[in-house]
Amino acid sequence: MTQRAPAPAVAAPRRAVPAGACDAHTHVFGGPEFGAGPSPYALPDAPLEVHAAMRATLGVARAVLVQPAPYGRDPACLLDALARGGGALRGVMIADETVADATLEAWHAAGVRALRFVEMRAPGGTGRYPGSIGVDALRALAPRLRALGWQAHLWASAAQSAELMPGLAQLGVPLVLDHLAMPAGADDPAFDAVLGHLREGTAWVKATLCRVPRGGAGIEALRPLQDRLVAANPDRVLWGSDWPYVRMEPAPDAGVMLDLFLGWLDDPDLARRILVDNPAALFGFDD
Repeated sequence: MTQRAPAPAVAAPRRAVPAGACDAHTHVFGGPEFGAGPSPYALPDAPLEVHAAMRATLGVARAVLVQPAPYGRDPACLLDALARGGGALRGVMIADETVADATLEAWHAAGVRALRFVEMRAPGGTGRYPGSIGVDALRALAPRLRALGWQAHLWASAAQSAELMPGLAQLGVPLVLDHLAMPAGADDPAFDAVLGHLREGTAWVKATLCRVPRGGAGIEALRPLQDRLVAANPDRVLWGSDWPYVRMEPAPDAGVMLDLFLGWLDDPDLARRILVDNPAALFGFDD
């Protein structure tokens, strides 16, 4: 039986969260009725009901669910959450070029709006994370993603993104980079290249703070990265928590990170654009 662990607690942010805000990077983990495969980590006890309570505590009305690795290509848990989400959720699934058109169309009707691709290397030099799908599949799938109006979400280092994005930008599929685009530091020249794509409007970046290398410094050390993203193009920035934080001990607090994000912005108009307007436009919440 797959090992389970409690979902991390969430504190209410102290700062005002704009109405209609969206957490653009979260996960749900259902009960044993959903067949998770072998997992290197204990599955969090984070079904839709716990996810909804987390959102209520944060004051976040909407969220994007990203397919967790232990479910592989089995969409049942994510689709169940979308079906019961009352229109407040959108999904990011994984698939390669063998997926059927009818499957993509059914996912679209359910609320899926993107596929995720991974180039990050797993610890230990074993290649990409097990079960992940690389950008070669994105190139093959691009015409079908364009037809659906979908995005491609990419988890890659800033160096990998800087190398890949000139070609990927030609595919005509919106590119959304996870986890601040994973720069090696505030002065990473590859991050400069990512910011160039942001300025041109050919990429989006999630200001998700918790997985970015910071050399042992506190999370406050990431403020210059967020500041540079927002200065480059606030209309291409999203915020995401990454709750419930698998492979992270101790787990961060989504409320604390949302507070930091809002405090660093210190601008209610920018907060509304990034937390409300940008995800509404990208994921079609108001369609």
